Amino acid sequence: MDQTADPQDAAGRRAAIVDRIRAETGIDEVMIARLVDGFYDRVRADPVIGPVFNDRISDWGPHLEQMRLFWSSVALMSGVYHGRPMPKHLPLPVDARHFDRWLELFEATARELCPPAAADHFIERARRIAESLELGIAGANGVLLGKGERYLRPTEAWSPGG
Repeated sequence: MDQTADPQDAAGRRAAIVDRIRAETGIDEVMIARLVDGFYDRVRADPVIGPVFNDRISDWGPHLEQMRLFWSSVALMSGVYHGRPMPKHLPLPVDARHFDRWLELFEATARELCPPAAADHFIERARRIAESLELGIAGANGVLLGKGERYLRPTEAWSPGG
């Protein structure tokens, strides 16, 4: 018996999953674009996480397009995003405080712009993403987090004249 996966069969299964999520949540590409654009408008203006993004992104168009593809893959299981987010986030000077603020802005945007089922769907996935990235960044900085622990970057003590 041949165990080779049929690509058409896999594509059909993926399409069925996307259709089911769309039906249950109302999420589509228009909603994803509205959420991504609204969220990053808030991010750019935010005093906590805005500088992390603004120092690294000069042309927001391509970044927003990638984020729309990313959220389509995350929220709808569409498979349209093929990037690797972890390596891009590892060198960032962020910790639990930044992830908390990211989630706060994301949740507020999702609740404002999306129907409740869609907002809940997006927020659940955003929380998993934030946790995964925080764990990865902690590990890259030599910190192994236990269950429920958060990563805080060491802060330099202030000294006069220093």
